Amino acid sequence: MTFTRRLAGAVFTAALLGGSALAQAEIVIASAGPMTGPYAAFGEQLRRGAEQAVKDINAAGGVNGEQLTLAIGDDACDPKQAVAVANDLAGQGAVFVAGHFCSGSSIPAGDVYAEEGILQISPASTNPAFTEDPAANGITTVFRTCGRDDQQGDFAGKWLAENYKGKNVAIVHDKSTYGKGLADLTMQNMNAAGLKEVAYEAITAGEKDFSSLITKLKSLGVNAIYFGGYHTEAALMARQAKEQGLNAPLLSGDALNTVEYAQLAGPAADGTRFTNAAEARNLPTAQAVVAEFKAGGYDPEGYTLSTYAAVQVWAAAANEAKTTEAAKVAEVIRSKRWDTVIGNIGFDEKGDLTENTYVWFEYQDGNYAQVQ
Repeated sequence: MTFTRRLAGAVFTAALLGGSALAQAEIVIASAGPMTGPYAAFGEQLRRGAEQAVKDINAAGGVNGEQLTLAIGDDACDPKQAVAVANDLAGQGAVFVAGHFCSGSSIPAGDVYAEEGILQISPASTNPAFTEDPAANGITTVFRTCGRDDQQGDFAGKWLAENYKGKNVAIVHDKSTYGKGLADLTMQNMNAAGLKEVAYEAITAGEKDFSSLITKLKSLGVNAIYFGGYHTEAALMARQAKEQGLNAPLLSGDALNTVEYAQLAGPAADGTRFTNAAEARNLPTAQAVVAEFKAGGYDPEGYTLSTYAAVQVWAAAANEAKTTEAAKVAEVIRSKRWDTVIGNIGFDEKGDLTENTYVWFEYQDGNYAQVQ
């Protein structure tokens, strides 16, 4: 069985940004995420990371002597659209997908990829079920180059219990697979460490008026708000809280790691904290690639480098396996550690990183930095 794929009139995103374009594609890989919609800033991170990785891999000789072409799928973080994207990418002959972004998209899309024999590495989906469920069903072709929400919730929950002991913390989530999952895990760990929340509230993704919620939290004397959800709603919540005189800092998870949050929240963003893995842009292993991005006028924030690393690992493993067959590449991925832009990484039997350390980042003056 050959995994060489040729363009048959399908329109792909060009994978070779510099140099001559290929007349035909040999190996089709893909990246998928919210290329449009309220979370498009994250889709751009995934797209740019995959594009740069493909460009660099092709310049170094490609995979098994063949060049790569990159297809882009836009799921808008909608589960139904994600399934349609997954089926479309399978129809285009993709053998590997770096994606999706939202856990609520990655999980249903992953069912399609597993059935079609497509290896999947998400650079951003942190819900534990993304790897737990496939592993329980004997599926070995699912990985991620980011942490898990049970790790993130453990870190944030214990920190909240220690730093807000005797104070009032509210837990708010957006009902999404990612947001509610992270909020619940953070709350459970906070409770186990001795701090009980004074409020547990849900909003709806896309909601724009949080005045009733803020009035309630203000009446409870809330000292901090932990929000499980995405940056768009978080920014509006922070801004409206400041306008209504609620001076409780907003704390959240890794979905706030785009400066678009500060652009939407304005001065109210100052003091907002979010958890994520340590800043990959500062790693020695990332400097050459970061320089490439910046030379092209792009700062590779957020999930850009974890997407690059996902493609990097897949390509190196496919070269070593001398095939792009998903099961064989997956076996090689688990067999050793890999030097990537996000450091030397390894994967366990479920497809999770064997090591991942969460830290706090804080917004000040329109940007965020790791809290020392």
